[in-house]
Amino acid sequence: MRLLADIFLLIGAAFTFLGALGLLRMPDVYNRIQAGTKAVTLGSLSILLGIALLFPDWWSKLLVIAGFILLTNPIGSSTIARALLVAGVKPWQKSGEGVEK
Repeated sequence: MRLLADIFLLIGAAFTFLGALGLLRMPDVYNRIQAGTKAVTLGSLSILLGIALLFPDWWSKLLVIAGFILLTNPIGSSTIARALLVAGVKPWQKSGEGVEK
């Protein structure tokens, strides 16, 4: 059980790292929101599962935390994206072929 928990903790750490890397590497705020939301949500849920396997007495608390993450992350990211769109922040477009200036 310890090995499985460690695997989930490593997967969670990897996805969290990739989400943070996406925040640095993506070209605009809309892509950054997507990278932060999707990767970090999966990473944090994997970390919670790894912790739950290590400490079985904490299942109920970790389940509440996971529900909170699954409920608030998509709502928060879509609200931020909508506010940016209303504020007039334009999505990034690659300049090159097929794009008129």
